[in-house]
Formats: sequence, structure tokens, C-alpha cells
Amino acid sequence: MTLKKLGFCVAILALTVLFGACQDRKSNAEPLATGSSTASPSTAIPAAGGNISAEKWLGKWNGPEGTFLLLSQNGNRYMVKIQSLDSFDTYEGVATADAIQFTRNGKTESIHVGNGEDTGMKWLLDKKNCLIIKYGEGFCRD
Repeated sequence: MTLKKLGFCVAILALTVLFGACQDRKSNAEPLATGSSTASPSTAIPAAGGNISAEKWLGKWNGPEGTFLLLSQNGNRYMVKIQSLDSFDTYEGVATADAIQFTRNGKTESIHVGNGEDTGMKWLLDKKNCLIIKYGEGFCRD
């Protein structure tokens, strides 16, 4: 095998290992057993949208391993920016009575209030002030 081919093989092997490590990180984020919300009204974030007070939702919300949700407002629309383990994506959202809705990959998603237990993520269990997109995808503030 030539030195050039060997270098190419080593590069492919390194990428394969790196990709595999990223996949392993995702598997650690599997949801915990299903639970119900125990957030009290005093610890919950006020609702956003038609009636929601989404101004209190604006800003950065942290998730595990460097992930985050960043909400900003542009008129009556909301910019939903999500840093996942794989990418940084931006969506346009609208407020409803108790959530901010946006479309991701052709599916309507909803950001709503919860606590660390509601996120289903072991890294956030002790948090009280969280926004959740779906079980296993949540972001909190201390």
C-alpha cells in the first residue's frame, strides 16, 4: 500500500471513529421513564402567545452538552434557534395560548413550559425553570 493510500485510509478511519463517538453521545440523551409534570404555578414560567407572556421566554435556555435554545422576537413572530449536537437551526414561530409553535422538518413543534423532570433528561432533572419541545428535548435556566 502506498503512503498516499495509507494516509487516506487513516483519514477515513478517523472520521468513522469520530462519527461513531457522536452517535454514542446521542444515545446518552435518551429519555428517562415517562413522568408527569410536578411544576407548581409559582415556579412555572408564565405562558407565551395570544395570552402568553413570551417576553419572559426570550433569551438563551441551556441544554446538556452545549446544546441550547435561543428565542428572540421580531414583531409578532418568534425566532427559534436551536443548537443541537449536530447543527444550529433557525425557525420562525408564532405564539399560541400557552406555547410557541414552529415547523421543523415538515412537523409542527411546540415549545411549552415545564421543569427538569418534564424534559426527560437526566442532566436537567433538578431544574425548575424549563422550556420543552418534546420529551427528551428540553432547555432550562437556573
